[in-house]
Amino acid sequence: MSEQATTTKRRGPYAGTAARRAEIVRAALAGFAEHGYERASLRDIAARAGVTHAALLRHFATKEDLLLAALAQRDADDEELAHRIMLSKVSAERVLSSVLADEFAHPDHQRNWLAITIAATNPDHPAHEFFMARRVRMRKYLNGGRLALGDDDEELSADDKVTMVLAMIDGLRIQALLDPGRPVLALLERFVRLLSTAQD
Repeated sequence: MSEQATTTKRRGPYAGTAARRAEIVRAALAGFAEHGYERASLRDIAARAGVTHAALLRHFATKEDLLLAALAQRDADDEELAHRIMLSKVSAERVLSSVLADEFAHPDHQRNWLAITIAATNPDHPAHEFFMARRVRMRKYLNGGRLALGDDDEELSADDKVTMVLAMIDGLRIQALLDPGRPVLALLERFVRLLSTAQD
């Protein structure tokens, strides 16, 4: 058997396993968005992915494992979207609102993801460490590149500005759910612009 054939034979099952795992994670994303973490069932997620419940458990031993994989995938999707937006001609203050636009357009999904985020503030929650690490990554993004909010000034440090933007995003999520008719993302753009130009 040639070296190429051996390599292909080795990669085949692994590639299939990776693809199946990705399908399950995508199904979990949809399931958690539609039903929330507590109400989403592994059997429903397996059906969405077109696999048996037993097959799902071969890839993810627990619902917690699947939640963490789904959150990581959602983050990766957001990062890819943000990268595409930043390569476009969208102004810097509109990058965040553009990334969030799809989330804010689906209130039921947004409510379920927000519930997961709030639950994860409990140190005992399985996703707590994930969200703590995500917070660090978000602060890094908002302190550099096109998303940078500006340097320290006399009243606010760069880190203060990041904290304010993250707090506003969380607050706007709640306001959007309470008053769906209000276009809150435009307020985020204005807020980012104010922070970015405060030192001028």
